[in-house]
Amino acid sequence: MKSKKNLLEQLKSLPHFGKNTVYQLGKQLGLKDTTVDTYISRFLKRKEIFQLKKGLYVSADFFNRNKSDTAYSFYLANILRTPSYVSSWTALQYYNLTTESIYTITSITPKVTRTYKTKVGTFAYQSIKKELFSDFSLVKGKFDFFIASPSKAFFDLLYFKTHQFRSVRFEDIKALIEELRVDIEEMDERNRDAFYKMIKKYLYHE
Repeated sequence: MKSKKNLLEQLKSLPHFGKNTVYQLGKQLGLKDTTVDTYISRFLKRKEIFQLKKGLYVSADFFNRNKSDTAYSFYLANILRTPSYVSSWTALQYYNLTTESIYTITSITPKVTRTYKTKVGTFAYQSIKKELFSDFSLVKGKFDFFIASPSKAFFDLLYFKTHQFRSVRFEDIKALIEELRVDIEEMDERNRDAFYKMIKKYLYHE
């Protein structure tokens, strides 16, 4: 029982972990993989750890200590589906460009579209063409995460909202912005110009 407690204590210091990590820690405590599997099941049952997806977990203790940190949620979003970057409404809220209440963390990925509903939140991933998987950067801190630039976050939002700008003309963009209530005037001039440039390039290139 002591080894089980020691194993859980070590997991509490990790921002996330996979099964292999738990096996390695178990070996250091002299535990067989089958015993570790049993412990993982018990930890899940007692809600001492949460599953993000098959084979990927966070400890309840670590999550509860960091759940109010937006960077931690974005970090988990990046880890859950790789490669990906935080975008759309979630990123616009991060940049204070919308007053909408956002509860799902939306990310962009070149992989297939998928949503994960977990004990630590809902993470939605929208699939984009590889050539449009761009214009994001790494924000460094206690938890590092990739996020779209303000211009790309808005481009991504419109891209999916209009089903890849189907039947949209450049003249329609202003009305779409007003409809979505995104405060584009709060965006700095460089990002605003970049946004319109992306739209033009996509509309006329297609």
